[in-house]
Amino acid sequence: MKVLITPRSFGQNSKVPFEMLKENGWTIIKNPYGRILTEEEMEDLIADADGVIIGVDPLNKSVLKAAKKLKVISKYGVGLDNVDLEYAKEKNIKVFNVKNGNSDAVADYAFALMLAVSRKVVLIDRECRKNNWKKIKSLEVFNKTIGIVGLGEIGKGMANRAKGFNMTILAYDVVKDEAYAKANDIQYVELEPLIKESDYITIHLPLLESTKNLFSYEAFEKMKERAVIINTARGGIIDENALYDALTNEKIYGAGIDVFEEEPPRDKRFLELDNIVLGSHCAASSLEAIDNMSIRSVENLFKI
Repeated sequence: MKVLITPRSFGQNSKVPFEMLKENGWTIIKNPYGRILTEEEMEDLIADADGVIIGVDPLNKSVLKAAKKLKVISKYGVGLDNVDLEYAKEKNIKVFNVKNGNSDAVADYAFALMLAVSRKVVLIDRECRKNNWKKIKSLEVFNKTIGIVGLGEIGKGMANRAKGFNMTILAYDVVKDEAYAKANDIQYVELEPLIKESDYITIHLPLLESTKNLFSYEAFEKMKERAVIINTARGGIIDENALYDALTNEKIYGAGIDVFEEEPPRDKRFLELDNIVLGSHCAASSLEAIDNMSIRSVENLFKI
């Protein structure tokens, strides 16, 4: 059987995932482009595949129609918003993901973005390299209020880290873990009071119709002037035009953005701003998470 592997980081640190596949009779089709694949490239590469280990590349109905032999989809991560689940079910294609495989890595990175934006770490580093030793003022994180939008595994990881900074923790989620919230002194609130009261807003939601442009012009108008917004979830949850407006007009203090609607983004305006720290969708790319996701995504193939 053949498996298409699209994530660029798959098996980068270890031969074990590849050896597991070969020992179980799988022939490997690698992503030959070193980037996220287009719909047309996916249709071509997946045509002869029995399985796919998929990253954020498109796996919509058109691509799945081209996959005449496909029996199993193994998500290299958690979010399945790039997979047409209804069509996969219709065609009896099994779908698996790797839960908690990269939660700590993403929470680490999201918290690192909070610190980097607040203390202007990137800007200070850039100026030091120019031999500019002037003092640059920045914000403290300790004792502030954090609003966690999506209190799943990654959101809980953020809460655990925030406790070490003595932060007041607010959370918004449609599904509530009341026991966890009570045990960890977390207050569930609706989205609007979270937006108004939080010094830091960190997003950990899937991209759905209900979450598309959830953070709009209206939302940014309600934020504190010194608010910082972090997104390591999915591009599209934040309206990028509204974010640019908020940053350039200093409606908020700053942003740490690891995900965009299009990656890399065609819109280069953000590259000129000093109050945003940019990421290349790499929050999950720790050595430990890569090893974990690689092995577990292979194991999911063997469930058919």
